[in-house]
Amino acid sequence: MPGRPLLVVRHASWEGPHRILDAFDGVPVVMLEAFAAGAGWPAHDAVRGAVLMGGPMSVNDVADYPGLDAELAWVREGLARDLPMLGVCLGSQVIARAAGAAVAPGPRAEIGWLPVEVADSRDPVIGPLAPMTPTLHWHGEAFALPEGATPLARSAITPVQAFRLGSAWGVLFHPEADADLVDLWLAEPVMRAEAEAAVGPDFEVALRAGAERHAPALVEHSTRGFAAFAGLCDGHRRSARP
Repeated sequence: MPGRPLLVVRHASWEGPHRILDAFDGVPVVMLEAFAAGAGWPAHDAVRGAVLMGGPMSVNDVADYPGLDAELAWVREGLARDLPMLGVCLGSQVIARAAGAAVAPGPRAEIGWLPVEVADSRDPVIGPLAPMTPTLHWHGEAFALPEGATPLARSAITPVQAFRLGSAWGVLFHPEADADLVDLWLAEPVMRAEAEAAVGPDFEVALRAGAERHAPALVEHSTRGFAAFAGLCDGHRRSARP
């Protein structure tokens, strides 16, 4: 009998899990388009864990994206069940909001290769980036630390870049990034417009130069974190009732 699948939630066609799935070799994957008509959320005990990816919308845009209500409710129940979850960018905002934290625009858009300072080197998912690793950022909103959560990383303008709440991680930056992901996003008009507004007319040069300089170390370090998360998902699968 096949093992329980990993649920991957997408909010935009170009924001998939990218390198995260490398840690789940041989694991069945269910891809859910959060805003597709009739999107059906699986039973929590039918999956080993969930990865929630990014998107250009706000988690507060429930009027424009009615599917957000269903997602927030599913994630809230996942937190109550201690289901392993990894939220990236918008996905992290979904986890934070589901946990009751406020999500609002930051002082300015944070786009580009910028360092994050890691607070807990022992954390299995974010700890491999300690003490500091330049990562790819691409967000305009940030969250307060959810009640009961452990802060894991910060940047110069964003006090909470990552947190852990039980078996859930919210990561505002993009640990899955590499040079290929930068190329993919620079081919998307929505992403290009956001980058140009935040970085300036030389945004392509800056983003590709940052990838060339920083992506190898980010890949090396974050790969260990993804492997640790996959191991936690496997442990949850084995401990759950069939």
